[in-house]
Amino acid sequence: MEDRHIDMNHVRDPVSAPDRERAAIGVLITLREPTKPMLTEAAAVGFYESKDFPGRYPRLQILTITELLEGKEIQYPEHSVETFARAKRKSKHRQEEML
Repeated sequence: MEDRHIDMNHVRDPVSAPDRERAAIGVLITLREPTKPMLTEAAAVGFYESKDFPGRYPRLQILTITELLEGKEIQYPEHSVETFARAKRKSKHRQEEML
C-alpha cells in the first residue's frame, strides 16, 4: 500500500466547500496530523457565529481519526429543531366511539 501524505491540495477543496455548498462549517477528517500550513489555511477561513446561538466556531475544522477516537468533537452550535408537529392524542374512549 502506498504511503500518501495529505497536503495543501487536500485543504483547499474543503476551504472552498462551505461557500460552494452554502454550509456554515466544513470538516476535514484525516489519518495524519495536519501540517502547520494546513492549519494556517484552515484558520484563514475564519469563524461562524450564529445569530440565534452564542459562540464562535471555526468555519473549517481539521480533525484526525485519533482525535475523534479520543473523544474530540466537531465544534458547531448545538440546537434541536422539531421538524414535525405533534399530533393530538385521542382518548381511548373517543376512538371506541368512532368504531
